[in-house]
Amino acid sequence: MRLINIGFGNMLTAERIVAVVSPDSAPVKRLVQEARDARRVVDATQGRRTRAVIITDSDHVILSAIQPETVASRIGGREMATQMEEKEI
Repeated sequence: MRLINIGFGNMLTAERIVAVVSPDSAPVKRLVQEARDARRVVDATQGRRTRAVIITDSDHVILSAIQPETVASRIGGREMATQMEEKEI
């Protein structure tokens, strides 16, 4: 199980992430509102502006205050570090 930091010390299991998207488009806004209505939203922004919407395989929607590119690089960075360690062994 690999945990990634999604901001302010909040961690998320990388294997459960399906998508990381920007919250600006109308379809994403609808998705977040539908998840709110179904009580499937986790707000990890600590009161800050939502900059990334993370969708999980359990249909939960996590709101993060860090950029989608940053979340993606943290996921990718972990994968690359693991691959480098495997090559060294």
